[in-house]
Amino acid sequence: MSVILSIAKTTLGEAIRRKVLLVILLIGVLFLAIAPALEALSPRQELTVLRALTLGIIQLTSAVIAVVLTVYMIPNEIERRTIYTILSKPVRRWQFLIGKYLGAVSALGLMMALMTGIMLLVFVVLRKIEGPAELMMIAKVPFAFFIQMSLLAAVSVFFSTFASPIVNFFLSGGVYLVGTLFDSFFKVLSENSTLNPLVKFMATVIHVIVPNFQSFNVQNSAINPGQQIQAEGLMYLGLSGYAVTYIAILLILGIIVFEYREV
Repeated sequence: MSVILSIAKTTLGEAIRRKVLLVILLIGVLFLAIAPALEALSPRQELTVLRALTLGIIQLTSAVIAVVLTVYMIPNEIERRTIYTILSKPVRRWQFLIGKYLGAVSALGLMMALMTGIMLLVFVVLRKIEGPAELMMIAKVPFAFFIQMSLLAAVSVFFSTFASPIVNFFLSGGVYLVGTLFDSFFKVLSENSTLNPLVKFMATVIHVIVPNFQSFNVQNSAINPGQQIQAEGLMYLGLSGYAVTYIAILLILGIIVFEYREV
């Protein structure tokens, strides 16, 4: 376990040194710059748009960070030949891969926490929060995003075991788009009994294999306070279990591929 934690700590340090945090700070400035421009809207519209916009920026930026942090993990180690030094020590390949993933997720969590803190500060300064309960309601959404992006990072780590960074970027982005925008579409196709059997089979395969990233989009209750999530605790528990299951499968598959890859 100490080996995995050591690799994770090193990966976290490397991620921070990439100056990605500067981008996060610029996004915080963007929050502050956009908010005053919404004064032209009605109070109700302003609050809805402000919440939707800030949460959307956090989600989109986190998705890019999750992929960027992971697409170069293994290819860079191979290109710089540092992987030979690491694996020559008493470090197994599976320990290396899991350590890299945990380090990337830690860096992702740190950056998302910073973005969330800036977002909440904007709401407090502009007096868009009525109390601690509403503050907590909004803060829960980035937590769901973090689970979602941890799953996306696992997808990217799996692809990094055999694909180049550029190919990995498009593969991971494609999986995320399919699992976010088209999950319901493929679900409808898989349940349509009038379709060609081959088309139905392919739709079912895609629906089952591609993670359902759409289920982590829980921001509606925060954007529109009138909407409430039933059994919210169970929902978050279910999302966490779903993500952990997929992450475990992806990491196991990645370990298998990485074990047989010549480096």
